[in-house]
Amino acid sequence: MRIKPEDIKHEDEIVWTEDVSSFDYVRETLVDDARTRRRPVSWQVGRRVGYALLREDAPSNSDAPGTFSRRLFWVKEHDRSEQPAGTYSSGAPSEAVDPRTVAPGTPGELTERAWGGELS
Repeated sequence: MRIKPEDIKHEDEIVWTEDVSSFDYVRETLVDDARTRRRPVSWQVGRRVGYALLREDAPSNSDAPGTFSRRLFWVKEHDRSEQPAGTYSSGAPSEAVDPRTVAPGTPGELTERAWGGELS
């Protein structure tokens, strides 16, 4: 499921914890149970490479007060950035986005570069 602009309208900034300029894609996930607007988002799967910061006035989730929805960017050990000739030497996982298309409040996009070839 792709992230919608209304899900991330309270973003203020994207923090990259690694240099992603050489990554064709990163995985983009919406974390619904973040307990802070600005501190790093915890992540246990793969390796976190970035996350979104929310504005100070961003509301907490209505169904779980005190939690916030925040985007997280990550890679797995078999992604193209880690194993160029591996599983995703062409193609990309469903949550893949080109990190060059990521901006606060704007969902990332799947580009030909992220896909590793022509998009159909």
